Amino acid sequence: MTEKPLRIALLTYRGNPRSGGQGIYVKLLSKELVDMGHQVDVWSGPPYPELDEGVGLVKVPSMDLWKGDKLRKVPRLEELKDPINRVEYCRTMTGQFPEMMTFLQRVDRKFRAVSDNGGAYDIVHDNQSLGDALLELNKRMPVVATIHHPITKDYTIEMKSMPLYAVKRRWGLWRWYSFLAMQKRVACRLDRILTVSEASAADIHSELGVERDRLRVVGIGIDTEIFQPRAGVVRDKNQLITTLSADVPLKGLRYLLEALAILRRDRPEVHLKIIGRVRPRSGTKQMIRRLGVGDALTFTGKVEAHEIAEAYAHSYVAVVASLYEGFGLPAGEAMACEIPLVSTTGGALPEVVGTDGKTGVLVEPGNPEALAAGIRELLDAPEERRLAMGKAARKRVLDLFTWRKSAERTLENYREAIADRAPAAVLAEHAVPVEPLAAVDAVGAAQLAYEAEQRERAC
Repeated sequence: MTEKPLRIALLTYRGNPRSGGQGIYVKLLSKELVDMGHQVDVWSGPPYPELDEGVGLVKVPSMDLWKGDKLRKVPRLEELKDPINRVEYCRTMTGQFPEMMTFLQRVDRKFRAVSDNGGAYDIVHDNQSLGDALLELNKRMPVVATIHHPITKDYTIEMKSMPLYAVKRRWGLWRWYSFLAMQKRVACRLDRILTVSEASAADIHSELGVERDRLRVVGIGIDTEIFQPRAGVVRDKNQLITTLSADVPLKGLRYLLEALAILRRDRPEVHLKIIGRVRPRSGTKQMIRRLGVGDALTFTGKVEAHEIAEAYAHSYVAVVASLYEGFGLPAGEAMACEIPLVSTTGGALPEVVGTDGKTGVLVEPGNPEALAAGIRELLDAPEERRLAMGKAARKRVLDLFTWRKSAERTLENYREAIADRAPAAVLAEHAVPVEPLAAVDAVGAAQLAYEAEQRERAC
């Protein structure tokens, strides 16, 4: 018996596919699910995703207070009439990051405006927003959430990178990450949590308190049509390459810069291309000046995926220096391009990279000497070994990390979560026809009641 296609609401508080793995996850997972015959609507806050044909987009406007690293927007009085906007603005002004919480409040309000079950979606899939309003949705319909890795890891590593005397900065960091208490509370009460690696599953259990029997490991995919070897391209034997999706301590750039300085003592011609840019307040510019490696660095800024693949094709060794990764898309993308890879063993990276010496070289995280030694090993490796390593790495990606495999496994978990709630026949009997997306913005009695409830909670 053929199972009926599902109607899926995929939620992401920010959908930009060029700013880290979560935007890529939403874009490529939704595409694959639609290609498999399912209906997917991505509900997103700004910046909105660029989705493939057939994937619906429900825009969930926010105050959009942050532009990059700067707080730029001054709200109009008209905007502050909305109680959710007031909460978002007041919390942001006191140093918090409330976007995930207020995004899900807006989603819940829109769902209630249409019907009690959100327009008859069969399943809601949240992409690491984990706001309290998700529990309200979970009362009415099956909900699963993806946690790529517990953000407690980011917080711990950033806090350790700050000197103890930087009291004001440490307090500001604590305020920024105050959403962690909410995420822990919500994660422990949802039907099912998906995560992308065994390492993340272990950390979600230990740091967020989610029981192991509600955790499911669903690896993500690599876009192997874009990330593939380029025939006829000559590699620059002195060029290293790394991807910096965010200039934060978690990504280990400082250790890679130190490794580069070590290498240049006897290899002054070695240079590093960095896919990304430096944050103004990260301290990276000062470190570059201190190490004297500025003339050996090229920062690309934000670029398209095909440009990253082209840069891999021209480079000789790819490096992933992260202290921790829940999965490690840059490692998988480099492997798919058949470029020899040096990676740390931070978090899930060994699960992605595979056997040390065969599909990549694995080194200790936070150790610039080890990074330099691993890079030197591949710079000096015979061409036969380099080619064999690249081909073995791509084969591993094709065998384990495709978006079709990820979508199939995700779909299994959707059906399990639906079956846990009620038999399929009962769900079908009570389903309400999906209304046009424009109808989602209609303001009904339920929405007005919800606004009144939220108004009482506004700051």
